[in-house]
Amino acid sequence: MSDPLRTDLTRLIQDVQGGAPAAREALFEAAYAQLRRIAGALMRRERPGHTLQPTELVHGAWLKLVDQTRVAATDRAHFLNIAGRAMRQVLVDHARRRGAAKRADRLNRVTFDDEAGHGVTEGVDVLALHEALERFSALDARAAQVVEARVFGGMSVDEVAHVLGVSRRTVELDWTVARRWLARELRVDHGR
Repeated sequence: MSDPLRTDLTRLIQDVQGGAPAAREALFEAAYAQLRRIAGALMRRERPGHTLQPTELVHGAWLKLVDQTRVAATDRAHFLNIAGRAMRQVLVDHARRRGAAKRADRLNRVTFDDEAGHGVTEGVDVLALHEALERFSALDARAAQVVEARVFGGMSVDEVAHVLGVSRRTVELDWTVARRWLARELRVDHGR
């Protein structure tokens, strides 16, 4: 039995790509709750008192999504992957506006967890994570996509495997390698 929400999102994505006039608004309404959950999870990982709220994160990401000439997703999982990338961009842009000088004060921190919810880091600067992820992408682009999809897109291992067209085991291995590399890199960057 298929999940009606997954089916509806996929149909709406196809409607947007087909140029249906009200499809973007309908897609936003249908995806809002899921995007809000992802944004809420991302913001719970941020420092207390963060000035960006989950609703603002969703709306900022949506503006980035609709700024594209078309939604380049083929289904719900691809849409979440693109939305996660947009949320990452919003968080990075926000952190940059807050100023690099405030990094030492732990103002723009985020954690990323393993499948069981155990923290991989005690909280890293979102800009430091972004920069480390950019460096890691040069070494292993697919594994960097796995991190982006899991951390910023809130996607499961199975969803990432679907989007990237690889096996679940490949995603698990990429996730393990990426977390270890990033943890080591971020400790070096922060003198830990």
